[in-house]
Formats: sequence, C-alpha cells, structure tokens
Amino acid sequence: MNKVIVISGPTASGKTALAVELAKLYNGEVISADSMQIYTDMDIASAKPTPEEQQGIPHHLVGFLDPADSFSVADYVRLCGECVRDILSRGKTPIICGGTGLYISSFVDNLTFDNSEQDFSFREKMRKFAEENGNAALLEKLREVDPETAETLHENNVGRIIRALEVFHTTGHTISQAKKQSRQTPSPYEFVMITLDFERRETLHERINRRVDDMARRGLVEEARRCFEQTNRPTAAQAIGCKELYPYFKGERPLEDCIEELKLRTRQYAKRQLTWFRRDLRNLRLIIGENDQLSDAVKKAQMLINGSK
Repeated sequence: MNKVIVISGPTASGKTALAVELAKLYNGEVISADSMQIYTDMDIASAKPTPEEQQGIPHHLVGFLDPADSFSVADYVRLCGECVRDILSRGKTPIICGGTGLYISSFVDNLTFDNSEQDFSFREKMRKFAEENGNAALLEKLREVDPETAETLHENNVGRIIRALEVFHTTGHTISQAKKQSRQTPSPYEFVMITLDFERRETLHERINRRVDDMARRGLVEEARRCFEQTNRPTAAQAIGCKELYPYFKGERPLEDCIEELKLRTRQYAKRQLTWFRRDLRNLRLIIGENDQLSDAVKKAQMLINGSK
C-alpha cells in the first residue's frame, strides 16, 4: 500500500478541515504543503492550523523553521519524502495538504535537484536590477533565457525568478531543462490528487474576506508588526498578511485601508492558485457549491478517493 492523498486548492477553501476529516476516515496523518506555515511564528498570517483545528491528527512540516533561515523546493521535496516514508511504514495514509503548487508538483513529479552553484553576488545584482527596473523587467530577463519557467512565475515572485536566473548563470542550462531531465524516474507512490474549486467565485471571495476579518480579530496586526520590526527574515516578511500592513506601521495609510488591501491581494493570490491547480490535469476537481458544508466536501472527496484506481 503506497497510496498518498493530496488535497490542494486556493487559500480559505477549507483544505485543512477536509484533510483532517479524511485523516480520520483513512487512518491518516497530514503533511503541510504551505511555504509559509513552515516557519515557527506567523501563525495567524499563514493560517497555521490550531491544535483545535488539528483535532489530534498529527501534522508534519508545520512551524519547524526559523524565519531567518532559507528553505528551498528541494528542501521541501526531501522532507516531504521522509514524512511519507515514515507514515507509510507505520501503516498509515499520508495526506499532503496545502496551497503551494510548486511544492506539491515537485514532490508528485519526483523531481531531483542539481547541485548548481550559489552565487550570492549575482543574486544581489539581480535584486538591485529589480529594485531599479521593476519586477516585470526582471521576469522579462528570465523569459529571454528560460521562457518555459518564466511562464509559470508571477512577477512578484522575485526570489524564484532570481533563482531561475542564477541556475542558468551558474550551469548554462535552465530550470525547465533540469526538471525534464529529473522526471525520468517516476514516483514510487500512487497519488490521488484532489483540488478544491468553487461553483461560484464569489463564494471563495466571501470566505477570504471572512478569514481576513477573523485574522484581524485574532491578532494579525500585532503579529505583522513583529515581522515588520525584524530585519533578518526576508522571505517570511513578504508573506501575504504581513507586508500589506506595513504602510500602516509607517503611518502612510489607515489600518482599514490596509485590511481591504490584504483582502484584495489574497483574492488575487487565490486566483493564481486556481490557475496553477487547474492546469494540472491529474487533479480531480472537487467543486464546492454555494451552500455546501464540510460534510458535503467529505462525501465528494470519498467518492473521488474510492473511485480512483
């Protein structure tokens, strides 16, 4: 038995609640696939599942990394593999759950990563280029050498754009070429990939708006302020939920405007997530209706899991 269940989808779609219910039904444990939940703080901004939400189900790769430390897709694939092997060895079902599509696809595709050199001076040069010319210009620079990878990245994802340029700079080949080469060995696991989607886009938008309001009530502003005041956490500091509040801390905008900006940015992020997951035809779409409850999603997921070969 080497079946692995994958629950993906946009932010605020109910992935964690569904994964927990499925873990109860299939004797499972949850492995997070969220690039911000890995950090030791930022509990509210990253919507890290609380102990109450986990309901006693073991959750892996949550809150284990200091925000000042670097973390790559290669690191995620390695750690996720360790978790999957451990869970299967104990006769249980791994349930990968999250919204970071690159983490999920890299693990499912069994990608291996080359040991290309790290060139920190080149990174800094590219970072300055982006500051002076804009993120779009940096993405265009990548498009000139690796259009395939550029097509998958948003211009605000500066870190990954720079990394793709760095790989080409240090090795002479592109990340997309490396991925094609590394896919030659298929994964040893049988995946059931379910992605949450919505009958009406407005339903998701309403869920996002409610979540942001709830995060604000639970102390998001205080958490973001701590993030703002720490200068040694470049990746974590750019998380949605933190950076939108920085104009408030600088006295440039009222808090209410920043909260509305956060809702807008989160809705835009959810749209990008939906585009990513819809593009992978291996994902079985679980459509959430306007009046659906968690129990409805669980029943639909069971049908997809039980119907998979």
